[in-house]
Amino acid sequence: MKGFFVTGTDTEIGKTCITAGLVHALACTGLRAAPVKPVAAAQEQGADGVWRNEDVARLQTAQTLGLTDAEVGPLQFRTPCAPHIAAALEGRAIDRTALLAAIRATALRGDLALVEGVGGFRVPLAPGWDTADLAADLALPVVLVVGLRLGCINHALLTAEAVRARGLRLAGWVANTVDAAQPHVAANLAALDDTLGAPRWGHVPRLADPGHAAVAAHLDAAAVRAALG
Repeated sequence: MKGFFVTGTDTEIGKTCITAGLVHALACTGLRAAPVKPVAAAQEQGADGVWRNEDVARLQTAQTLGLTDAEVGPLQFRTPCAPHIAAALEGRAIDRTALLAAIRATALRGDLALVEGVGGFRVPLAPGWDTADLAADLALPVVLVVGLRLGCINHALLTAEAVRARGLRLAGWVANTVDAAQPHVAANLAALDDTLGAPRWGHVPRLADPGHAAVAAHLDAAAVRAALG
């Protein structure tokens, strides 16, 4: 597989927005990225009666490959909680072999894949298998979305350490403004630039409309392409 595994310093720090932005940014350079959210928890039923996951829907909207909802989000749960808990509540299994096969099948549809994790880097999926193992199974370089808020430096450095402990390359990172009122942003960014040991691909401010094109405007597509090798 060619592409990146997108992880974050925590849940709700903008991984999906950044992934969608990367899809758009790469498209502007002529590369068709296939976004995949292998495991997604929390679905809402629309007026048409169809249950949808918001993150999967956002990624499906960003891509231009004609991917279906099931291709972008091969394993979706209705319950908004940790995936292994949602699976148990719904009487379903997270099958490692089947999930990896689904990811690889979707990846083949594009020039590269952007595989977005769930929550932070180490979220349980099944006994003895978590999202860090998933990233290692795919052997993709990792993109770290750092949610800018109090404590982000520690969270980012711990995540980078965990990524490298799995033998994976931290290809780049993106700063995403979670707390618009966070003080000393420039100093935080400087510290992360100095210590993460990977290039920053962009700094996304708090956007009134965080659509994929708006997010892409704050990303360095050239740096992303360079990281592909």
